[in-house]
Amino acid sequence: MSYLTDRKRAVGKGSSHSGTEQFWGQAISAVGLLILMPMFALTFGHALGMPYNEAIAYYQHPFPAIVAAMTVVTTMVHFRHGIQVVIEDYSRGVTKKVLVIFCTAISYTVLAVALYGLARIAF
Repeated sequence: MSYLTDRKRAVGKGSSHSGTEQFWGQAISAVGLLILMPMFALTFGHALGMPYNEAIAYYQHPFPAIVAAMTVVTTMVHFRHGIQVVIEDYSRGVTKKVLVIFCTAISYTVLAVALYGLARIAF
């Protein structure tokens, strides 16, 4: 027999039971993107007009490669949190679960492919 009241079971849980974690995850990744996007724009903009071999040599330096990797990771984490919130707001039941799994898989796939490409260039 459970001695928890309805109020005690509900404390700290919203309707989705994880709203606070998603909010903070998205807020922290947004602050990270606020810092990383100008740095990425500068490093990518510098390499934009270069011939292929020079651009590869440029991204073999640590700073542009690390900025690009951090930007990709933070962007995909932000995407995953954001799309999950949208799906949970507008979908129900099995459709919601399938869409969340699908979008999470897409974000991790993009993340893996981008980091693999950067690793091949940098090393």
